[in-house]
Amino acid sequence: MAKPKLFVTRELFEDVIKKLEQYYDVEVWDKYTPPPYEVLLEKAKEVDALVTLLTDKVDCNLLQQAKKLRIIAQYAVGYDNIDIECATRLGIYVTNTPGVLTEATAELTWALILATARRIVEADHFVRWGEWWRTGTGWHPKMMLGVELKGKTLGVIGLGRIGSRVAEIAVKGFGMKVIYYDTKRREDLEKELGVEYRDLDQLLQEADIITIHVPLTDKTYHMINEERLKKMKRSAILINTARGKVIDTEALVKALREGWIAGAGLDVFEQEPLPPNHPLTAFKNVVLAPHIGSATYETRHAMAELVAENLIAFYEGREPPTLVNKEVLKVRPPGFK
Repeated sequence: MAKPKLFVTRELFEDVIKKLEQYYDVEVWDKYTPPPYEVLLEKAKEVDALVTLLTDKVDCNLLQQAKKLRIIAQYAVGYDNIDIECATRLGIYVTNTPGVLTEATAELTWALILATARRIVEADHFVRWGEWWRTGTGWHPKMMLGVELKGKTLGVIGLGRIGSRVAEIAVKGFGMKVIYYDTKRREDLEKELGVEYRDLDQLLQEADIITIHVPLTDKTYHMINEERLKKMKRSAILINTARGKVIDTEALVKALREGWIAGAGLDVFEQEPLPPNHPLTAFKNVVLAPHIGSATYETRHAMAELVAENLIAFYEGREPPTLVNKEVLKVRPPGFK
């Protein structure tokens, strides 16, 4: 029997591709930019399996025309680019890569917190562009004053895998008080770490640093809007390594311009890539990163390995280990038979 066809929408690690080639007839999109929707649609019509990224739009129109497609292995934790309801109805399995990127994203969150609180990027520019030299003094009591973290309150919005790891580092590493908001109380972590639950508005009013770790859903879209930004302390810092659309960008720009908050560290944006002339690029008190939360070799390779595990399990007729839409098991058993 011929191997099922697999289309991978971006270059992955060579050893993982070779592993997949033992089971699938693999085609890899070799350009740095994602395949245009029209190309993805045509490929989806031809293949039995897809590996997708967040930048790939997998809507119901595409799924309905992909008559042979049986599984989509998403190379990400989030999957808001895929119409899950439609996929389930059509018997198409959808998997993701949770867990393996927790450490990398939590570490990047702390990099943004520290860089914003201690003005690291601004300080680098101060030296690199000659501003320090032009001051004529090597040290001044009021030069580049930042914020000390010890004793401050960290507000975590979303206490899942990543949010709870960020909270743990805050408590054990920086001696911070941690409050959190989530749709579910985490009484286990309240006891283990001493974190305290708050409703969202209370958290916004109380926290010195607020970090977001929620998926993008209809309920979390623009969760941080103008009304909520106004509830934050003028000395507060906002961090986002979750999804760009959780924050209303126009409202955030207004908040920064008018001084409602002290600064922000952002790894994700409503528009990606962010244009170089975007209003956010003009603020010295904002640290910007190009969606690199999981960008370590160890994590990105582990994500690729998990993609392969899901595809191989499905090929062998087993439930993929990180199946997103478990209801699909009632529609069609795993496998290509």
